[in-house]
Amino acid sequence: MQAMPSRVPTPMPDSLAQRTVLIVDDQPDSIQVLARLIKDDYRVRVATGGERALEIAQGEDPPDLILLDVEMPGIDGYEVCRRLKSHPRTVGIPVLFITARNDPEDEERGLTLGAVDYISKPFRPAVVRARVRNHMRLKVKSDLLEQYSMRDSLTNVANRRLFDERLAEAWARALRKGHDLTLILMDIDHFKQYNDHYGHGAGDDGLCRVARALHAQLQRPGDLLARYGGEEFVALLPETDAPGGYEVAERLRQGVETQQIPHAACDRRQVTLSLGCATLASGLPREGLHSPADLLQAADRALYRAKAAGRNRVMAAED
Repeated sequence: MQAMPSRVPTPMPDSLAQRTVLIVDDQPDSIQVLARLIKDDYRVRVATGGERALEIAQGEDPPDLILLDVEMPGIDGYEVCRRLKSHPRTVGIPVLFITARNDPEDEERGLTLGAVDYISKPFRPAVVRARVRNHMRLKVKSDLLEQYSMRDSLTNVANRRLFDERLAEAWARALRKGHDLTLILMDIDHFKQYNDHYGHGAGDDGLCRVARALHAQLQRPGDLLARYGGEEFVALLPETDAPGGYEVAERLRQGVETQQIPHAACDRRQVTLSLGCATLASGLPREGLHSPADLLQAADRALYRAKAAGRNRVMAAED
């Protein structure tokens, strides 16, 4: 059974109005004042305590910036900031402290913990709006740089760096939750001959056409398509068992075949794909499959058998 899907890094929102500010304060009046100041420029979410703020920040729809009160019951703002900056999913979210404390030692403590700014109460509305705007613009630029660093510059799918990160995360999640995890390794058949015959410029165009064809076959937001290197691509399919992975692999193969990209230097006269699949079943490592590297090697061995059997076909590690 195939479960649910990321292919390339999600595009960043193209306007500040699509960005989210999380306001964290135990005083409803303070939340209302801050929300009124920025609601016309950003999406606004609120939390009245530190625990709830951390839940939102580490959830599926994290904020782009956090306005954080220092003095709150339970865990205070300093502790919230410390936890945010120690968690890989939230370390990049800018934190602006909003507090009645105005001692230099308090400000130093906040900035040392990783906050980007420190706004003292009573605050001036124009100053708050300006500082939020400036830090949000910096966040947008930072996100764009991060996004581009995770893309293959030629094909515009995910690159090897992002794939390695997602594979490690998906492996750990599969072990933790007992989910299946399938990996598909793909190689364009006779691509050296393609480059030799048509030239490297045409070879680059061919890689882009193949990448688009593969990308079109993955519909789930959680699946990842990446360029693995050279003429190799890889698909990472969380919560996907072996039969489901084989089905997706066959769809990927057919997606490239139906493009009918001419390849005069091979017998089939068009570009084709060979694929190897490997699956971690129910999050249970077995003999020879104890790490993400083992999963990759199993898919690579299956890919080798697909090429040895005549190419333009799918082989699974269990075949």
